[in-house]
Amino acid sequence: MATEGNNLSEYDFNSVPNGSAMTLGIVVSEWNSKITLGLLKGAKATLLKHGVAEENIKINFVPGAFELPLGAQFMLKNTLVDAVICLGCVIQGETKHFDFVCEGVTQGIKDVSLKFNAPVIFGVLTDNTEQQSIDRSGGILGNKGDEAAVTAIKMISLQEKLEQGAK
Repeated sequence: MATEGNNLSEYDFNSVPNGSAMTLGIVVSEWNSKITLGLLKGAKATLLKHGVAEENIKINFVPGAFELPLGAQFMLKNTLVDAVICLGCVIQGETKHFDFVCEGVTQGIKDVSLKFNAPVIFGVLTDNTEQQSIDRSGGILGNKGDEAAVTAIKMISLQEKLEQGAK
């Protein structure tokens, strides 16, 4: 979702299903922790607001954004979670490193989601400047963590609805 002129934390509360029966994993990058801890704060608060029990929110940290897909895979393989939210931040630098990391993280998260047939949510900021990331991790443009949590709840609900309909 584009953020220009939009607040990532604004959404229709009533459009989000109740999460009281859900268990979610969150994998957080330690790199750019000033940003990623803000994303985590937003995601956790939004999950709690929609009924997910605190004990049903499993949080793990990985060194950087590039490790998010494998962290999500570890969670899906070794814990009972309905979805995993990946939270990270990659800020453009002077080299192509930004491009390689963003591509790897994006493809990796998608691959894990398809491999495990489970929602793995892309809550990764890929900004040009640190200020843009600050603005999107609890600043003037809201919090991408909120958006990622809402997406996770909605995707779990969709999966459950479609699986029940198939029986």
